[in-house]
Amino acid sequence: MIRLAVRCAPAAAERVLGELLDLAPNGVEEDEGPGWVEYAIYGAPGELPELGSVEALAGEEPIEVRSETVPDDWAERWRDFHEPVWIADRVLIRPSWIEADRKPEVEVVTDPGQAFGTGAHPTTRMCVEMLLDAADAGEATGTLADLGTGSGVLAITAAKLGYGPVVAVDSEPAALEAAAANARANGVELDLTRVNLREQVPPLAETVVANLTAPLLKGVASLLAPHPDWTPRLLLCSGLLTREAEEVAAAFAAVGLGVQARRQSGDWASIGFRA
Repeated sequence: MIRLAVRCAPAAAERVLGELLDLAPNGVEEDEGPGWVEYAIYGAPGELPELGSVEALAGEEPIEVRSETVPDDWAERWRDFHEPVWIADRVLIRPSWIEADRKPEVEVVTDPGQAFGTGAHPTTRMCVEMLLDAADAGEATGTLADLGTGSGVLAITAAKLGYGPVVAVDSEPAALEAAAANARANGVELDLTRVNLREQVPPLAETVVANLTAPLLKGVASLLAPHPDWTPRLLLCSGLLTREAEEVAAAFAAVGLGVQARRQSGDWASIGFRA
């Protein structure tokens, strides 16, 4: 089995991820560290090139591409890298094969499989924290749309906090399948909807969660311009770099949404908007 990994600066992450998803539409492995993000895909010899380690460019950003042979039992050993994640000491996101050491306020059991979303990424954690803030303010009610749902972590968390109905939106069939399986495992109902957010206006809900890259967030804002009726009570955005926050805030200000709250974790930022 060949593991092909691409390491880049966060600024090049969306471009690199898009290219890899063309090769592996069912999803990729993700890791990060100070100033870098790494995506990896797996395939049989002949399906992926054996490059060793080379340097290249993604646009104008330098990237490191590395391929290596890994044991054929990688499909089982990937479980070793997924640990339970506590968020605000209230929400526990854990894989199904690890039991909770204590009872959380909200527990989400998820098997990442072929879709993104284990709760470990700072952008996911900040979204959950903003959902908890809304719940503490008595706003965890009414319809919610999760744009770019991945494995459904945010949608399932929202359903368990009291939102409903919850719409889980993604462009990838594998993500919607994973979200459906995880919803069943958690005993919640999700309305699964396939939408290409680069071209289609997302479904309207009273609360919208969008854990997307900054270019996608700005694209969504531009799609909303001709639709003045699309105004959620609360829009929670994550997935952007701190240096991109002002551009995203300006894009949504143009469609009538003002900044209510901001969060930052390392290089990543989240913004809560209110109509």
